[in-house]
Amino acid sequence: MDLGISGQTALVLGGTQGLGLACARSLAEAGVKLLVNGRSAAAWEAARGSLPGATFMQGDLAKPEDRLRIIDSAQSLGPVSILVTNAGGPPTGEFLDFDDAAWQQALNANMLAPLALMRAVLPGMCERGWGRIVNITSSSVKAPIPSLHLSSGARAGLTGVVAGVAREVAGRGVTINNLLPGAFATDRLLHAFAPRAAKAGVSVEEMTRQRSAAIPAGRFGDAAEFGATCAFLCSAQAGYITGQNVLIDGGAYPGVF
Repeated sequence: MDLGISGQTALVLGGTQGLGLACARSLAEAGVKLLVNGRSAAAWEAARGSLPGATFMQGDLAKPEDRLRIIDSAQSLGPVSILVTNAGGPPTGEFLDFDDAAWQQALNANMLAPLALMRAVLPGMCERGWGRIVNITSSSVKAPIPSLHLSSGARAGLTGVVAGVAREVAGRGVTINNLLPGAFATDRLLHAFAPRAAKAGVSVEEMTRQRSAAIPAGRFGDAAEFGATCAFLCSAQAGYITGQNVLIDGGAYPGVF
């Protein structure tokens, strides 16, 4: 399918690895000009071969000063018509483990940073009459997961704001949606199994088998599947989809709504 977005400019945050990189690759395949943000220059060097012509902007979106620099750099390269926000999840733990500083850091990375980028690009999108914003959040927004309190709180806050903003700008050709990933076979997920396996007294391989078997699809998601869904939400054909939370979890969520 021709997504109808060739030649558009996209800013992909956290786009040098994992699900963010998968989104950037799918957009590149659709002919989109890419501006890619990441914290690690080394990760960019590993990823750049699959993103020909992309421009890399290093910075930590949890830091307000880095956000401003990235926004200024992106806008200097031309109007951004597609924005994909993505940030790594905050630390896990029990509720009483986290102080105000931990909550503020989680909010900075997973709520305030996406909102700041949205504020920066929305005026231009609305003026031009076309724009696509996709926020990568988490399945924990739909079904909170024990130990993911920081993530659930910050991302739920973002979800609530997006629900209203998406409807404010829908009549101006701009859509805003959230992608909620379940368990995908990324380095982040697989590395997280080591301490969990040790705590449970099983091997990492057994922990991986147990987790994947518990998913109705019988496997973890492939990042390329996620990237393709992101690209579709950014497409010309997705103009009537907005304010939605698209859950991609292999059927793991058992509810109807």
